[in-house]
Amino acid sequence: MEKHVEIIKETVLSDNWYTLKKIEFNFLNNDGQWENINREVYDRGNGAGILLYNRNKKTIILTRQFRMPTYLNGNPSGMMIEIPAGIIENEDAVTSIIRETDEETGYKIKNATKVLETYMSPGAVTEMLSLFIAEYDERMKAHEGGGLESEHENIEVFEISFKNALEMISTGKIKDAKTVMLIQYALVHKLME
Repeated sequence: MEKHVEIIKETVLSDNWYTLKKIEFNFLNNDGQWENINREVYDRGNGAGILLYNRNKKTIILTRQFRMPTYLNGNPSGMMIEIPAGIIENEDAVTSIIRETDEETGYKIKNATKVLETYMSPGAVTEMLSLFIAEYDERMKAHEGGGLESEHENIEVFEISFKNALEMISTGKIKDAKTVMLIQYALVHKLME
């Protein structure tokens, strides 16, 4: 394939938490003409998320935490129901999600199965999200979880029936894309049967 993108200039607009850049580039369009385009791109690194499920009890583990962007965009409380997830920090995705599961939920899992890789917002964010599943039981619960104080996490952990989680998607109580994707994955692949 011939080269169809030529980056002209990258300008860092902010590197306060993650990196926001303005990218000027030339793009070879479908008509064979080069266009000069500017886009802002947010680089927050790659992430991982996991659906913890218990086939016998037909339950899953979810979290609830405050998310400022949702508060600014119509979520009156800013609280979001999600699967455990986090940024991959100088480690592979499996190691990262096992660590995040422990930090956020208090469950110590030994392994996780990768089922999906996805770009969540490819028009503006560079993040590639690796999504996993793992079975859990009560013997794996080592502590209460809740996240890290150093990261200002205040995470509520709860167990919910798979049936109720599906209903919460239908009623709009669960709106987080990665959570919806993994719950739908569990439904399609009959993880609760």
